[in-house]
Amino acid sequence: MQITSSAFKDGGEIPAKYTCEGKDLSPPLTFSDVPEEAKSLVLIVDDPDAPDPAAPKLTWVHWVLLDIPPDTAGLPESVSTLPTGTKGGMNDWKRTDYGGPCPPIGRHRYFFKLYALDTTLELTSPTKTAVLSSMDGHVLAEAQMIGTYQKAG
Repeated sequence: MQITSSAFKDGGEIPAKYTCEGKDLSPPLTFSDVPEEAKSLVLIVDDPDAPDPAAPKLTWVHWVLLDIPPDTAGLPESVSTLPTGTKGGMNDWKRTDYGGPCPPIGRHRYFFKLYALDTTLELTSPTKTAVLSSMDGHVLAEAQMIGTYQKAG
């Protein structure tokens, strides 16, 4: 299984328009090679370098989507209508939508993680922790890509 973006390469810099310094749009994502037996997908975007990559103290959660239909080929830039059945989980801004990179200091890494599950989770506005707990024992495949970002100036 793979997750890719036409906006940046794995390990590359996330363009500013997908961050708090730009329009804070969600980047375009493509999902491929999802196992046929998958019943749903989960997308988690987080930053393990918060607040300072030189002394990380926590992982900041930017986006949580669950119960994405397994035949979903990806998400368009600035997704406004999620695939039918998809639910948003709670990010660390206490919102269920995408929150782009906004690092206070240094260059941070942003992990875009895609999971194929053998079930749906049927949770309402859960946290990343609740999603991961519910996923336990149900992951058929996973993929990730990493983007980086550092504020200008």
